[in-house]
Amino acid sequence: MAITVEKNMLNNQSILQNFALVEELDEQAAEIIAGGYEVFTIRNQTNYNITHTVDGTQFLIQPGEEWTYTAYSGGIIEFDTDGREGYNFTKSYNLDDGGIYEFQNNDYTVGNPYDLDLYSVG
Repeated sequence: MAITVEKNMLNNQSILQNFALVEELDEQAAEIIAGGYEVFTIRNQTNYNITHTVDGTQFLIQPGEEWTYTAYSGGIIEFDTDGREGYNFTKSYNLDDGGIYEFQNNDYTVGNPYDLDLYSVG
């Protein structure tokens, strides 16, 4: 009889562990469905077409354009900080939910009038 009781206890423990795993997966799914994303706006205030990626997806924003993005994987932007063709100086930022950002000319780098950066403006 002791073996049966012990076996039942192990079986119950296994069932509870499986239930906890399903509950954890349900919580993760609920987070994704209920708001596991970020929304932010980016404007291009430069004279350059700027190719960039948000969470690994590539986009092109032209001068004067404004885009609103919905990011489901963290809101990481990567872009080239040099407006010239053939030059690539990649920079990345983690953008905030609800943020407003602008690509602007970067005037603090001496000697390179083609520099640009992404600034938080709201």
